[in-house]
Amino acid sequence: MIPLFKPHMDQQEIDAVAEVIRSGWIGLGPKTREFEEQFARHIGVKHAIALNSCTAALHLAVALYDFPLGSEVITSPITFVSTAFAPLYSGLTPVFADVQEETLNIDPGDIRKKITSKTRAIIPVHYGGHPCDVKEIREIAAEHNLVIIEDAAHACGSAYWGKNIGAADNIACFSFAAIKNLSTGDGGMITTNDDAFNERLRRLRWTGISSSTFARASRDHYKWDYGVDELGYKFHMTDISAALGLVQLKKLERGNARRNEIFQRYNQDLARISWLQTPIHKPGIRSSCHNYTMKVDADREALIQHLGRQGISAGVHYKPLYLHRVFQHIQASCPTADRLWPKLLTLPMYPAMSDADVQQVIDAVSQFSPARS
Repeated sequence: MIPLFKPHMDQQEIDAVAEVIRSGWIGLGPKTREFEEQFARHIGVKHAIALNSCTAALHLAVALYDFPLGSEVITSPITFVSTAFAPLYSGLTPVFADVQEETLNIDPGDIRKKITSKTRAIIPVHYGGHPCDVKEIREIAAEHNLVIIEDAAHACGSAYWGKNIGAADNIACFSFAAIKNLSTGDGGMITTNDDAFNERLRRLRWTGISSSTFARASRDHYKWDYGVDELGYKFHMTDISAALGLVQLKKLERGNARRNEIFQRYNQDLARISWLQTPIHKPGIRSSCHNYTMKVDADREALIQHLGRQGISAGVHYKPLYLHRVFQHIQASCPTADRLWPKLLTLPMYPAMSDADVQQVIDAVSQFSPARS
């Protein structure tokens, strides 16, 4: 099978992990710090805080602000469930704003409609790596004194009008899960330019402890004493994961360039098919091309089965979150998401795809006949 996603790792990652194991320090330590520093430099931001998942990053990002219980956080329904879980973890209420037809990103116009006296934050999702309308969302946030927490899980390497996603003055949360453009097996990162946020996030990720074990260790004396300043979590990254991240970071731009080649090849060859709509890239953006999601005016399940018989995996990203039972208590009005999600179909996308693999996918889609499905 040609999978939907595939980690892009080789002997370099194996050697990097072996080096960490031989070092005797495999937890939160020097490799994690090195990865944070290099990631921050790559993005163009002052601070990067490495965590064990993007779910943890979103959790801490919301918790950082200590919003009153019952406050509302506006986000997109077309995303992974962790985006909307982050407010719930802190006793807040996610409010779903509709998405844009072209990009499946959150619609700034509907954000405005969903703001109430309880609204405290916006979590925009850069769907598929295509940046949201960042400028307009920032204007809305400034007008209503709202916090922005960017869900950049898909957007490692994306940019908005020349500025990397994650380099702005608000907080951004990245994912390094197994299938992401930069993978550490699982992992996440928060980026910020705020010194106070950086200090508190480092405490929160390590159970509220004021100083990590590695920071208290030295060659001749281990400083056993530490303080616990507040309720924290066990969310830190390990040096094994960070070692993978350091190698993956060096491959990121090349891998994203290959993803873009595949994206453009799909668009070029699939555009002639009348029963599907290919995704777009708006002016002024650089997409990480994390996934390739088209819209099909056909029997989607029949197409998925057809592709499966041709040795090709296909998927759906995503069913609107408010359709899951866990969110049944939340009223949502998102007519565009309701109309579009039954059409969404994600095709394979990963740097190791060969030209022959890409052609196999294109041929298989082209051979599908909606009339006979």
